[in-house]
Amino acid sequence: MAYKAQYYPGTTSVAKNRRKHMGHDLEKLREISDEDLTAILGHRAPGQDYPSTHPPLAEMEEPPCPVRELVEPTPGAKAGDRVRYVQFVDSMYNAPSVPYIRSYYAAINFRGVDPGTLSGRQIVEARERDMEVIAKDQLETEMTCPARSSIRGATVHGHSVRLQEDGVMFDMLDRSRKEGDVIVMDKDQVAIPLDRKVVLGKPMSEGELAKRTTIYRVDNVPYRSDAEAIEWVHRVYLQRTQYGFKPGSKKTQ
Repeated sequence: MAYKAQYYPGTTSVAKNRRKHMGHDLEKLREISDEDLTAILGHRAPGQDYPSTHPPLAEMEEPPCPVRELVEPTPGAKAGDRVRYVQFVDSMYNAPSVPYIRSYYAAINFRGVDPGTLSGRQIVEARERDMEVIAKDQLETEMTCPARSSIRGATVHGHSVRLQEDGVMFDMLDRSRKEGDVIVMDKDQVAIPLDRKVVLGKPMSEGELAKRTTIYRVDNVPYRSDAEAIEWVHRVYLQRTQYGFKPGSKKTQ
């Protein structure tokens, strides 16, 4: 019998969306070209070769190692790419994803990644070409709404501030804005101006955001309405607390 991993408990739409993100069962909603992605990340010029920190592994003639023989290197590690990052910021107003879910998504579905999570931001560090695959995957799918999610490598503030009048998340460095019915970005993730505008796609409607979000909110899907999720959170914390204070004692459920 084939085993299918269960990444998150719950029966609500929020729980189902969290499972989709963690399990990489994502709907593609838009196209971002490689050139546009390179421009907004800002680590190298569009069309430039990937800078390296060491020669390709095939040329290094390293001594025998059983672990190295077992583990297939990622394309970026194989080529000797330097390590670079992408950092996402998600509005607390029904953004499709949230920092912890983005970290689970990266750690579960990709190798050679270093995810980090803070209150309103999530960073992934990896070999450059591997990182670009992860960044593009998130930008093009339902994990991201260009009005409620942003790539911001510096000055990330805005996720908890009220939305602008046009429904776009505030950005103190003004990297992106709504023009017509699409969101454009004319600065890279650390706000260095670009020589052109990159179109990130149309914002999701309020109804679509409410349907696709992974955020529990009292004005959409309250956390208390998901009995299964609450049951498992209680179980995890009960067992952690009991073991932490009284290792070896009989546990209760």
